Amino acid sequence: MSLKDKTAIITGSTSGIGMGIAQGFAKEGINLVINGFGDVDEIEKERASLESMGVKVVYNAADMTKPDEIVAMVEATAKEFGSVDIIVNNAGIQNVAPVEAFPPEKWDAIIAINMSSSFHTVRAGIPYMKKQGWGRVINIASAHALVASPFKSAYVTAKHGVLGFTKTIALEVAQDNITCNAICPGYVLTPLVEKQIPDTAKARGITEEEVKNDVLLAAQWTKKFVTVEQLAGTALFLCSDVAENITGTHIAVDGGWTAA
Repeated sequence: MSLKDKTAIITGSTSGIGMGIAQGFAKEGINLVINGFGDVDEIEKERASLESMGVKVVYNAADMTKPDEIVAMVEATAKEFGSVDIIVNNAGIQNVAPVEAFPPEKWDAIIAINMSSSFHTVRAGIPYMKKQGWGRVINIASAHALVASPFKSAYVTAKHGVLGFTKTIALEVAQDNITCNAICPGYVLTPLVEKQIPDTAKARGITEEEVKNDVLLAAQWTKKFVTVEQLAGTALFLCSDVAENITGTHIAVDGGWTAA
């Protein structure tokens, strides 16, 4: 079955991984609802660029900490496109601090955006998928959904929770021609990560190349960053017919990080 003219909601897709997945989907003829924060003019440029690939693209500014706005985004998608075929839960934020110094408001925001927002999109979207007899839910988790790192208590907790949520939803909709899976990326060299490299090099007194190889890629045995194109390809595979019996599981795209 072709994915052309299907409709996907991708949260947190105005940059980085989400935008990479949006670009991969657009190339396959999938209409898009992109979402996220950023400069209004830049977002419009991104939207227009995606639409130039021959698909319809709508930007929705729903705040992933606000359930009512998430539900409204899903309902607006169904009204605009007539269906909600694919949901990619990608929105996420990070904060790094020891637990005793971790700001409670940061904990609450990370849990809301990185985990609870997935519940709200899926809760609103599943009825449309059931009605049309087809659907794909893809949760962008992390290698940190499988292993922990110190000083990332909220992020690791949220991503572990996303895996449990993925398994539960997969079982609930297993006979409705809907699948629910997670992708667990290792480090991706997004613009956000790239901006952090010079500061990390200065703080540690090492070169930027050493930051990449000895800090960011320390756990990735391939010593290669994951690319957004690889993640988009994995997401498209999970949407394809050959993946219809892959559900309730995760695919680690992490350069061997979680194999060790």
